[in-house]
Amino acid sequence: MSQENSPPVIGFSPRVRKSPFFDATRRYGCTAYTVYNHMFMPTAYGDPVDDYWRLANDVAICDVAVERQVEIAGPDAFDLVRMLTPRNLETMKVGQCKYVLLTDENGGIVNDPVLLRLADDRFWLSLADSDVLLWAKGVAHGSGMDVEIAEPDVSPLMIQGPKAAGLARDLFGDWVDELKYFWFREVELDGMPLLVARTGYSSERAYELYLRDGRFGDCLWERVVEAGRPYNIGPATPSQISRIEAGLLSYGADMTLNENPFELGLDRLVDLEQDVDFVGKAALRRIAADGVRRRMAGVEIHGPELPEVNEEPWPVEKDGRPVGKVTSCVHSPRLEKNIGFALLEAPLAELGTELTLKASFGDVAMTVVPMPFLKSA
Repeated sequence: MSQENSPPVIGFSPRVRKSPFFDATRRYGCTAYTVYNHMFMPTAYGDPVDDYWRLANDVAICDVAVERQVEIAGPDAFDLVRMLTPRNLETMKVGQCKYVLLTDENGGIVNDPVLLRLADDRFWLSLADSDVLLWAKGVAHGSGMDVEIAEPDVSPLMIQGPKAAGLARDLFGDWVDELKYFWFREVELDGMPLLVARTGYSSERAYELYLRDGRFGDCLWERVVEAGRPYNIGPATPSQISRIEAGLLSYGADMTLNENPFELGLDRLVDLEQDVDFVGKAALRRIAADGVRRRMAGVEIHGPELPEVNEEPWPVEKDGRPVGKVTSCVHSPRLEKNIGFALLEAPLAELGTELTLKASFGDVAMTVVPMPFLKSA
């Protein structure tokens, strides 16, 4: 006789850290967490579709303190940062952010952080979920460079949605209207030290408020919520729906050490001609010369709304033959269709290719379509 199991529970312990905003997330109704970068990350406040519509129509406040920072500082900081990534950083200015990849000796992806340049000799890597602090320390130790590498007391809080610009203006002043995409400014808000960046993780307007003193976590949350009431602000988690609509890949789900930038269509983040011997350069040169056997593609999954999303990659077949996997998928309420990403045999990643998804609930037809599904605001 079968018995339905209760949902699993994540246990709290000192081994997994809480963010400076953790108490606020509990107070505002967070019902589920996961572990990300050795910290608790909110994953639900209720119906994720309700959260999605708040993000699409108004403004959401999200605890993204799990985006831990690795600070690299010292006389050789710029040289080390350039060694870690295949992206050409030669023209990067102080006050600028760049989306970068970190690659290993085989060209596999270690992480895909946002890089921030705070000074000529000081950088932050704002991380996805992997142990880059240890990776950077290892590379630095082998290089003999004069750098200091540490995790500073920095915790991002994100506001995003079409009304985020108005809220940011009310909080910080008219200058935020001039803040360019992927740039930042260091400020204080009621004595709280912050770095305000025009970055985010969705197709909507977004700002990340990097709190530089965790003691102010609760104060910053309540200050933002109070200013956001006229904009119908509410708590939410980083939206899987919106990030897939925007064509934003997730480290650990859509990319790992087993994938390289060329397979993922991220060639623009690799400069093999620059005069920097970055980690993985020789391997990426070989891959570029030989070509790739797999490519990431956007897919539309036909039929009614998906009854569930994938908790693991779902196999993909063509004429009964395994040809790849769907790494992420979701139903988009705005587009009124099921969309996702699939890592496929390269010839089958062409637009219009028809495939069969072997989902957990049965076989479903799907088609390769353009990405992103929605353009960013």
